[in-house]
Amino acid sequence: AKMAALWVLRGLCAALFLSQLSLLSGRAGSLMTTKLSQPQSTLAKSLTSTSTNAPYFKALESTEIPSYVIKCPSNGLCSRLPPDCMTCNTNYSCIYGKPATFDCKVKPHVHCVDENNQEQENFTINMTCQFCWQLATSDYVCTNSTNCMTVSCPRQRYNATCTVRDHIHCLGNRVFPKMLYCNWTGGYKWSTALALSITLGGFGADRFYLGQWREGLGKLFSFGGLGIWTLIDVLLIGVGYVGPADGSLYI
Repeated sequence: AKMAALWVLRGLCAALFLSQLSLLSGRAGSLMTTKLSQPQSTLAKSLTSTSTNAPYFKALESTEIPSYVIKCPSNGLCSRLPPDCMTCNTNYSCIYGKPATFDCKVKPHVHCVDENNQEQENFTINMTCQFCWQLATSDYVCTNSTNCMTVSCPRQRYNATCTVRDHIHCLGNRVFPKMLYCNWTGGYKWSTALALSITLGGFGADRFYLGQWREGLGKLFSFGGLGIWTLIDVLLIGVGYVGPADGSLYI
């Protein structure tokens, strides 16, 4: 009986040991599976995100158009393109005032043709060798000032900012400062002022028309300076010495 009980106890211990061993091996396997699956899932996510985002960035790069393309007419003559649409090899060794030839190339996204209607990228342009500030006044546009006196002795000047017109090629900066004479107008007519001075100058109508209220009142109450002031104003307005009070030119 004692031997049978001992064999039963040994069997129970062996069964308990085997069950615990199988349980531990199962946990270890699940841990290994989890650790191995996490990098694979992370790698899969990174590959998925990269593959989905790459076409998006490529689409942005392909559809992005530079701002200068708006100024560039499509399929026009290359020699007539604005300077913002091309890059040229500037020849600073040309002789001033003489014709010069420059090698140019269109910028990306710009399309132009030659005289035979064939698309080209490299071409030449002919221009006079001179700096932009030396161009004729008709080749650039300048800002105007209404704060200076046009009727003064000597004539006043103002600081203007000038910009070269499109299709005009020159050396140096295309935007430059320049001192110009005051030449703005407020809408006053020289013929009207002279007519008022001759007919109603004794009542100061010419001075009132030009915006000179103090002189107009002086002529009104002095009856044109007994006619002397009236004659003088006729001469001064006739030669253009007396002008509008705001300092503008006659039209």
